[in-house]
Amino acid sequence: MHALSMKKSRWSAREITLTAAMTAVVFLLTFVPKIPIPLGYAHLGDAGILVLLCLAGRREALIAACAGSMLADLMGGFPLWIGPTLLIKWAMAETFLHIANRADPHFLLAPRTLLALTLACLVMAGGYTAFGVILYDNLAAGLASAPGLLAEGAVNILAFYGAINPLEKWIK
Repeated sequence: MHALSMKKSRWSAREITLTAAMTAVVFLLTFVPKIPIPLGYAHLGDAGILVLLCLAGRREALIAACAGSMLADLMGGFPLWIGPTLLIKWAMAETFLHIANRADPHFLLAPRTLLALTLACLVMAGGYTAFGVILYDNLAAGLASAPGLLAEGAVNILAFYGAINPLEKWIK
């Protein structure tokens, strides 16, 4: 194996510690402020994920997003959703990362940032709605969660802007 590729695959103690701390943040923001909606609950975890995607490295933020969300499903009594959550949070994060331009000096005010946030939250809402249809084998049950998930996405976008504004100087 090439030395450069081996170096990139290794984790430093700092990266491991940071990833663990970020996982805890995502878990707490997902697990604690639960607002019941059909088939689950709304929370602020996605705002935490979106903020971490701006402040940390891709690898660390993606792992924290997925692990923290999956732990919240496990501890919250929704183990059936662990697999779908992994796929949905990964897709949500990748959507944001591919569209947002963190190098833009006006990142927070850029229309591209709002587009990235909106599409990431639509991926989340669409993913959970689709998996609701599949897991419960019922179109009406899956669609019943859509309004709550869309509202959750909007609230998380607002929470993102509230949280990221004072942290803007640390955006990578």
